[in-house]
Amino acid sequence: MTRSEGRRGESSREAILEAAESAFAENGFDGARVDMIAQISGYDKKLLFRYFGDKLGLYTEVLKRADREANALLARVFAPMLADGTAISHAQQWRHFLETMVQTLFDYLLDHPRLVRILTWEMAEGGQTLTRIASEFPTENTGLFERLFPHAYQAGLLRSDFAPVIQLTMLLQICQIYLVSLPLYQRLLPGEDLSSASALTRAREHLVTFLVGGMMADQETAKP
Repeated sequence: MTRSEGRRGESSREAILEAAESAFAENGFDGARVDMIAQISGYDKKLLFRYFGDKLGLYTEVLKRADREANALLARVFAPMLADGTAISHAQQWRHFLETMVQTLFDYLLDHPRLVRILTWEMAEGGQTLTRIASEFPTENTGLFERLFPHAYQAGLLRSDFAPVIQLTMLLQICQIYLVSLPLYQRLLPGEDLSSASALTRAREHLVTFLVGGMMADQETAKP
C-alpha cells in the first residue's frame, strides 16, 4: 500500500466513524442502521464491514476513539499526583486533583455532544451494549483511581471508601446529566441563556464545588 492509499484509507475510515457517531447519537445502537451510516458517510457498506466487521464493531470503535481522547486528558490530570508521592496525603493537592478531574470531564463532554447523547442512550437502556464490549477498553485510569483513593481515604481526605471506580464513573455521569438536561433547564429559566459560555462556566464551577465538596472530608477531621 502506498502512502497516498494509506491516507485515503484513513480518511474513509474516519468519515465512516463520524457518520456512525452521528447515527448512534441520533438513534441509539439499536435504532442506527448500517445502510444509514453508509449513506451518511458516502461509502459503500461493504467497506464499512471490511473496516469494522459489523455494527457492534463500528460502535466499539466509535467509543474507543472517544475513550482514547478522554484518557489522554485524564492522564494529564493524574500526572502531578503520580509525580509527587506525598501529594496524595495533602488536602489542598487532593482537592485540586478532584477539581481538575471534574473540570476535565465536563469540558470534554461539552465539546462532544454526540458522545453525551450516545452515553444517555446507554443509560436509558441499562448499558446493555456497553456491557457487551467493556473488555475492549483499557483500565489504566480506573486502576489509578483504585490505587489512589484508598490512600486518600486512609489519610482522612475523603468522606467515603465507596468503590473508587464507581465514584469516578459518577463524576462523568453527573456532568453528562447536566449537559443532556440543558433543554429542560432552559424551559425552567426561559429568561436566561444557559448555553452561553458564561452560564456553562458557572454550571461547571457549581458542579466542581458540589461534587468535590461532597467527596472531601471536613478539614478538621483530616489526619495531619
